[in-house]
Amino acid sequence: MPTFASMISTRWLSNEIIRMKSKYKIALTIMLLVGMSQASAQKARKLNRIIDSVLSVKYYRTDIDTNYVTRPQTKWTLIGRFNLSGAKIDSKGVYQGKQLSSEMKADYKSTLSVCVSYLGLSLNLSLNPAKILGKYHDYELGFRSYGKRFGFDIAYHDARNFTGWREVDGVRHDFTTSEDMFRLRTLNINGFYVFNNRRFSYPAAFSHSYIQRRSAGSFLLGASGQGQRGEVSGNHDINFKMTNIGIGAGYGYNYVPANGWLLHISALPTFIVYTHTSVSLNGTDVPLNYHFPEIIITGRGAIVKQIGNNKFMGFSAVYNFTSIGSEDNLLVQNQKWLSRIYFGFRL
Repeated sequence: MPTFASMISTRWLSNEIIRMKSKYKIALTIMLLVGMSQASAQKARKLNRIIDSVLSVKYYRTDIDTNYVTRPQTKWTLIGRFNLSGAKIDSKGVYQGKQLSSEMKADYKSTLSVCVSYLGLSLNLSLNPAKILGKYHDYELGFRSYGKRFGFDIAYHDARNFTGWREVDGVRHDFTTSEDMFRLRTLNINGFYVFNNRRFSYPAAFSHSYIQRRSAGSFLLGASGQGQRGEVSGNHDINFKMTNIGIGAGYGYNYVPANGWLLHISALPTFIVYTHTSVSLNGTDVPLNYHFPEIIITGRGAIVKQIGNNKFMGFSAVYNFTSIGSEDNLLVQNQKWLSRIYFGFRL
């Protein structure tokens, strides 16, 4: 007959065996999870190596004349920018025998941005301090791509706050609009093709995915489009819509005056081949006849200074100008510009 002590000993041994099995199960589970984690990490590293290899081949295998243009030897590029943009619309014409003219400027927009690029793929983050503080109420969105052969600019601006003046038969009045008085929405699109793309590089001046080593220029082929819609409320209710498409050619030049310096300038005028415009004043349509030449001009400029092997700084600007109509009836001219000061690292 088992004693009380032997019964306790047997129970203790059974409990110890159960606890040891639980520990072994936990240890086995941890080992399996670690093994799976290591396998997943190895697969992730393998996938990253494949992606890096594919991007590297695409990035460095490009048809360029390396005496004029080269790729940076680093994979990462980090750029900090201060951006300032503005817009202006001018009009001049005749209505019911009266000479009319006006000028309106939208509030300036300033932003701070950071751009991170890896083998030509970029991510940009912008911050508008005035927007955060409630001092800027307009909306603006831009998307730009500068490739070796092709490139484009897309800019959308929804403006509600303007300052300016209007003049009727020589009598001038200054004014400031409020959000419920005037709204102007504008979309500008410009695309281009670079003929001498083996020696002339737009990215060297703007996106910094290339480096221009020697001076070179190129003829450009381009197309531009603009869509605009505005509403004015007050003593006179004005509504207008404009759609314009143009094609043309221009020229760009990258000047390298000394090692580490780059000066860029280009102009791409396009002549409007399609236009659709409607304007109404107090419910009455105002005819706008086509008047040659009606144009959309896109100008670009940049200054880049390389600092050592892996740093650079500079300034760039993009300017859009559109002229529609004539002073005998109604002439409308739009200006939109963006300027940047930046400092960058290559890692």
